[in-house]
Amino acid sequence: MNYTIAIDQSTSATKALLFDEGCKLVARSSVVHQQYYPRAGWVEHNAEEIYHNTVKAIQEVIVNGQIAKHLPEHEFSLAITNQRETVVIWNRKTGKPIANAVVWQCMRGVDICNQLKAEGYSDMVKEKSGLLIDPYFAGSGAKWLLDNIDGAREAAERGELCFGTIDSWLIYRLTEGREHLTDYTNASRTLLFNIHTLDWDDDLLQMLTIPRSMMPKPLPCDACYGETTVEGLFETPIKIAGVLGDSHGALAGQMCYQSGFGKATYGTGSSVMVNIGEEAAEAPAGLVTSIGFAANRKVFYAFEGNIHCTGATIQWMKNQLHLIDDASEIESIATSVEDNGGVYFVPAFSGLGAPWWNDHVKASISGLTLASTKAHVCRATLESIAYQITDLIGAMTHSAGIQLQELRVDGGPTKNHFLMQFQADMLQVPIVRSEVEDASAFGALIMNGFALGKWSSFEEAAQVWTAESPIQPEKTATDMQPLYEGWQQAVRQLMK
Repeated sequence: MNYTIAIDQSTSATKALLFDEGCKLVARSSVVHQQYYPRAGWVEHNAEEIYHNTVKAIQEVIVNGQIAKHLPEHEFSLAITNQRETVVIWNRKTGKPIANAVVWQCMRGVDICNQLKAEGYSDMVKEKSGLLIDPYFAGSGAKWLLDNIDGAREAAERGELCFGTIDSWLIYRLTEGREHLTDYTNASRTLLFNIHTLDWDDDLLQMLTIPRSMMPKPLPCDACYGETTVEGLFETPIKIAGVLGDSHGALAGQMCYQSGFGKATYGTGSSVMVNIGEEAAEAPAGLVTSIGFAANRKVFYAFEGNIHCTGATIQWMKNQLHLIDDASEIESIATSVEDNGGVYFVPAFSGLGAPWWNDHVKASISGLTLASTKAHVCRATLESIAYQITDLIGAMTHSAGIQLQELRVDGGPTKNHFLMQFQADMLQVPIVRSEVEDASAFGALIMNGFALGKWSSFEEAAQVWTAESPIQPEKTATDMQPLYEGWQQAVRQLMK
């Protein structure tokens, strides 16, 4: 039996999912890591903790799956999908990070980005990388570390430091420093990668003063990335095959292999991504162009918009306000009232992402009256997720001329039926939930299969995907328009 362990290293936890050779989920494990907030607007992770949690998750999933890892008739391989823009810088010889990882939510790069925009770099960055200059992307966080950690700049110039997103970090540690690699999708989220030449760009590296010697070698998603024993867990080294960023993993895992097919991932933040084919195109205002995925000797590009806080808003309600004891409670509370009572929640905890891209806006709950209850706030929280997705879809369809036929969705919040029904009503299209809950990990599994010769075409790979019955719109566009206008008004008031 051939087994694939898909690592899904997310913003909040590290998951390991064990799939058999029929692509059926056998077992899973999850290990949460700590979030660090050293200053207002700053977010960090301990990269060492993430690596050790990865090893622990792999160990646990083998036990949970009751699979004897040393039996000669069993073969294992490892695939990786990960939170994308979080950046780690580590010492090439010791393998130790020079500081905590700068998370994609972190706003410490705002001043760097503002200066670059003031100096006129925006057009060059968009042309080469497909991105906007924003602290969301990894480059400004890397520059901040080099500029502010004692000795880092000098060590980098001597070739002693490595740059990496979380995939590179895990590959480096799992291979005991033998491989310093990344895939095209993670690379395309750094502000340093030329999506046309598929390589690090000298002009972009110089702009952010990052030495080329730090950079990992970029490869297609369906490449082999080395071998590992996972700290001796396996007697014989197993292959690391199939690597891509989490949103890209969901695009592949939702079988969006043709131009015009798109998906929405509901996680800590959310990503809406639409496959635009094998030619890069300039994204509509407020959106970006990235490598969608690269496999089977083809590179597909995608339009994408990113929302900073969706699922994270529900966790904030639980952990900070203590309005709910568990995320699963929010649906019943929200549906205990007929509507939002005029309450709107704009969860701009890290500014607003696409299509607004305003770093200075702060989160706000508006429209409160003496009649407002916890239920209205809970309902407004869920509605805010759907409104933000609608903002992105609108930018894509209206500006890019893409006709949305259905939205394929994944992520923990998609279990919330109220949210999915509200989303269908807002967009006026069916919402399709994959029967595979972890679409990002499933996409990594697909890339693993291409890398190891399991299938030779996208049509063949698509045969393993199944979906639940679509959630159809129940209300009309006329019904939903006043609610959406209220949301847009709430956002505009914050941007004045």
